[in-house]
Amino acid sequence: MTEHVIRQTKQKDAVRKALRASGDFVTAQELHRQLEDDGSTIGLATVYRQLNLLAEVGQADTIQLNCSQMFRMCEDTSHHHHLVCTHCGKTVEIEPPDETWLRKTAAAHGFTVSSHTLELFGLCEDCQQGQ
Repeated sequence: MTEHVIRQTKQKDAVRKALRASGDFVTAQELHRQLEDDGSTIGLATVYRQLNLLAEVGQADTIQLNCSQMFRMCEDTSHHHHLVCTHCGKTVEIEPPDETWLRKTAAAHGFTVSSHTLELFGLCEDCQQGQ
């Protein structure tokens, strides 16, 4: 098994800090814009590379939303799920569904469960009131 060696760099630290400060899922472009607004000169390709490395080693969560890959700093390394606002990106970690329900649902359709991913998408309370 290959172990990933994560080299500490100024750019990696800046990306990690900005992603942690966000708290919600963001695109690489949004994070790059935020870094530029804060005076950073990190290129967009470097932001993508750093985000994908963080995801690869399990330090960032990723989801697909509105045809974009989004990233969020992951402090909880255990299996978890998210409730994500499709309008503003607000994110809440939620308890995973009951494993019995997952296996029963799969079995009802002739499947077995080898793994699962569950993200719930909708509108947060603030975005609902704004519409």
